[in-house]
Amino acid sequence: MLVIVGIIFTMVMVFGGYVLAGGKMAPVLKALPLEGMIIGGAAVGSYMVSNGGGIAKKGLKGLGHALKGPKWKSQDYIDLLCLMFLLTKLIKTKGVIALEAHIENPEESKIFSNFEKVTADHHVIDFICDYLRMTTMNFDDPYQVEDVLIKDLEKHHHEESEGAHALSVVGEAFPALGIVAAVLGIVKTMGSIDQPVEILGAMIGGALVGTFLGILISYTIASPIAGRVQQIVDEESHFFNVIKDIIVSHLHGNAPQISVEIGRKSIPHHMQPTFYELDEAVNELSNDLLT
Repeated sequence: MLVIVGIIFTMVMVFGGYVLAGGKMAPVLKALPLEGMIIGGAAVGSYMVSNGGGIAKKGLKGLGHALKGPKWKSQDYIDLLCLMFLLTKLIKTKGVIALEAHIENPEESKIFSNFEKVTADHHVIDFICDYLRMTTMNFDDPYQVEDVLIKDLEKHHHEESEGAHALSVVGEAFPALGIVAAVLGIVKTMGSIDQPVEILGAMIGGALVGTFLGILISYTIASPIAGRVQQIVDEESHFFNVIKDIIVSHLHGNAPQISVEIGRKSIPHHMQPTFYELDEAVNELSNDLLT
């Protein structure tokens, strides 16, 4: 929502200032559709040329993320900490054998099903189950596991950032695409050099709309949106870092309460629950979930 508000505010300020300075919108509005077609079409075409299908889809998906904002909220982090607390407590109290039924069929697990939004994200659930499953196979050296987790998260973050990078490249290209549209407008004007000054002036003004439009889109819409998509990718990666820290802490032999507290410290400050909020949430968990 803030993205839309920002774009509207920018347009009002730019065109409002232009009109208040005595500018007329008629030449701009007349040239806008065709100039927009040239610039927009070239941008879409270059986006298709420079990206594979998977990366192109990530970029388009990123546009939706930029409008909706990050997926994970404060309550989701609390739910994640509670989920990891139950899983690590289950291992501590009943051993890895009791864990297997939950990680092999998380959709049927009472523990996982108690946290619906977290469970609905298959990337998160696969990440948790895969690494807990590895610990049941005697891959339980905390330093080795941490190295593997870090490499996995780096790969995941790089792949998720590909869409934002693709959008950024297109955003940076808009000024040049605006010049392409402007040059075509000048070529058209030169072909009508025998026309009166009034007509030539309007044609040159229309051509310059292309340059203006390319710069405006680049620096106030496309590049900021690409930057916002990257911010969201970075912020959502913290969710996986919390899981990593808790698993590593558990493998170091810490109690479940300590492990989730270490995980809590990895949460971005503006969404981080307090120690007492987490303690209250953990104490409210039913022991029946561990049966």
